[in-house]
Amino acid sequence: MGPTRSRFRLAVSLCAATTVVVTAALAGTVPAQAAAGCRVTYTVTSQWPGGFGASVDVTNLGDPLTGWRLTWTFTAGQVVSQWWNGTVTQSAGRVTVGNVDWNGSLGTGAGAQFGFGATWNNSSNPVPVDFALNGVPCTGRTTGPTAPPTTTPPPTSAPPTTPPPTTPPPTTPPPTTPPPTTPPPGTGALDQTTTVGRVRAVGSSAQYTWPGIYFEGRFRGTGVGVVLNDSQNDYLVQVDGATVATLVTPGRTTYWVRGLADREHTVRLVKRTESPWAVGEFGGLVPAAGGAILTRPAPRSRQIEFIGDSWTAGYGNMSTTRDCSGNGGVTRNSNADVTFGALTAQSLNADYQLVAWSGLGMVRNYNGGGTDNFRTYYETDLQALWNSTVWQNPGTWKPQLVVVGLGINDFSTALNPGERWATVDQLAADFRSAYLAFLDKLRSRYGPDTFIVLTYPDLSPTTALASSVQQIVQTRAGRGDTRIRSLYYDDNALGLDKLGCDWHPSRRDDQLLAGALTRFVNTLPLTW
Repeated sequence: MGPTRSRFRLAVSLCAATTVVVTAALAGTVPAQAAAGCRVTYTVTSQWPGGFGASVDVTNLGDPLTGWRLTWTFTAGQVVSQWWNGTVTQSAGRVTVGNVDWNGSLGTGAGAQFGFGATWNNSSNPVPVDFALNGVPCTGRTTGPTAPPTTTPPPTSAPPTTPPPTTPPPTTPPPTTPPPTTPPPGTGALDQTTTVGRVRAVGSSAQYTWPGIYFEGRFRGTGVGVVLNDSQNDYLVQVDGATVATLVTPGRTTYWVRGLADREHTVRLVKRTESPWAVGEFGGLVPAAGGAILTRPAPRSRQIEFIGDSWTAGYGNMSTTRDCSGNGGVTRNSNADVTFGALTAQSLNADYQLVAWSGLGMVRNYNGGGTDNFRTYYETDLQALWNSTVWQNPGTWKPQLVVVGLGINDFSTALNPGERWATVDQLAADFRSAYLAFLDKLRSRYGPDTFIVLTYPDLSPTTALASSVQQIVQTRAGRGDTRIRSLYYDDNALGLDKLGCDWHPSRRDDQLLAGALTRFVNTLPLTW
């Protein structure tokens, strides 16, 4: 069994927060002929010995900005150690945060939000001072337009005899942002489309991080626009069941599909890639001129939840070579829409979730890395994002089938000195205990009628994963759980080539795995 690449970063814990709306002392200069001003909300989201997490909301109160830079000063020796949704530099106590590609434009009244983790002295963690946006102090109010400096001497002739007009200027300021080039969607993204994924509504948009999230809609006309704000992920756009575009880190855009027959169509947007620390945002659909967005399609009656690691997420499955360093890397070669889970669900006409994270295990991550495991994040809506919380099931997600594929990362690499297990037997015992508790959680969430299938591949020469899964199923059955099964993916019998990045399943392998899983599912007495 080849390696499963780990992706870890410290996740800020979510607990009671301290929020301070900051007004800074005057400093800096105001650009000529520009109304400027800003407001900052600084929130300590969590704090522990030696470290803390914080989020910052900055609102532009002045004229629109096409790029921004927020500065502040730490006064007690705090040092930023990691960050997201911005670029950070620090010199002594002075911190500078710049925008990233997708959040650089700030219209009047618009805001940007970013977060960071930092160290502190365990004695004092005061709020920073001297917040300034592009050099303008964040006082919570605007500074009016400043006349440009005089560069020519004043005229020597007498002033005009006609007095200036005394009529006051209009009370309604002119618009400060250009009109949109395309009309916005009439309703929110989640009103226009159907999704069963773990998403969070933010205004009229939907945010998400888990791989394979998809949105399905209907429209009438010759074209449709897909509104996106995502500089991290890749997407597929599908119309009437056919892929019409692959969008690579599209950023803030409306992607148009044009030239269609003037009739009713379906449209599907799919997130191909993983992004545990970066949120994607779907803003909805826009009809072409003369067209209309139609009522969203009904969800499917069948639902399947796939829980797993890189195999489930589609890590590098589009590659035809195990070394992906020369063909675009892992992300460009990953496609969650053609994983064995997605293919199985599509063959069974089922809606599905891919709750998967490369490199994480049940109790031990790949090669013993990191301190958090998959169970840490299973219930989250936005994975390790700074503001992630428990996903609130809207009550419509009731999978009749749950397929779990965890354990590869726990057992595929040898134990390292210093890990908390001295032997593989100790690791296996801990794995079984945690797995049984995880199954208790699934039963509590979905009830006794949901079928749960525990899958495992060949990890020769170790049999620790196979024997552990078999013991878990026997233990559950002994407790009266009659709707639990195990499924072994036999590499040799299936003919897997593992030509995906870093010895992962290839697209061909995903098709073979989907076939094996679909055949197995069809033997279960499912009532769906």
